[in-house]
Amino acid sequence: MSSLARIDYVDGETALTGWLARPAGAPRAAVAVFPTFMNTTPGVEAKARALAAEGYTAFIADFYGPASPHDFDSANAAMIALGADPRAMRTRLRATLTKLAELEPDLPQAAIGFCLGGMAVLELARDGADLALVASFHGLLQSPLPATKPIKPRILVCHGDVDFLVPRSHVTAFWEEMGAVKAKWHFHSYAGVDHGFTNPLTPAGTPNPNYNASADRQSWSALLSLLDEVLPVT
Repeated sequence: MSSLARIDYVDGETALTGWLARPAGAPRAAVAVFPTFMNTTPGVEAKARALAAEGYTAFIADFYGPASPHDFDSANAAMIALGADPRAMRTRLRATLTKLAELEPDLPQAAIGFCLGGMAVLELARDGADLALVASFHGLLQSPLPATKPIKPRILVCHGDVDFLVPRSHVTAFWEEMGAVKAKWHFHSYAGVDHGFTNPLTPAGTPNPNYNASADRQSWSALLSLLDEVLPVT
């Protein structure tokens, strides 16, 4: 199993700490992994290692820097603070892509994210990031800065149909937003599945009642399949 290497980087004057997983051989592409609102967790680290096992360099982003939270309440407050300035948040997200490009300068990039990270990768797509693909797993779909121009990356959204944070009105609004800018998107919705379905543990480390093994497997398979399509082995 690939180990994770600490990588220090910055967004302006904010020091950030990312974690890098490299494949055993030459990497196929570089994938930024945006974590949940709790920042890096064992569940997110497992996904980065799984990408490395598939031949990708995976770099776990840091949303918060030195103020990284360690419990639900502080994480929620940090997430609200991060999202209070949507443009500054996008700058924070792009700092991860910049660092990943320094680490793997000759590789195409993709980005995936979970929960807050799922929203983050959609924000990067809306912001015109030069990515081959973005994939959101149980991410929020609304944006204070909706897309108004063509989106470059292919988009994969893996969504629990009864996600308590994403009512169906948000789903249809997202479809309409993407359709208006002619984005190339796939939307997978899993019946009876709630928020956080990819992580078997809660932030407290106890079993997550919303974990759904089937949706986790199917959504991950969808990601790997679309990566193969947009970044084929040459």
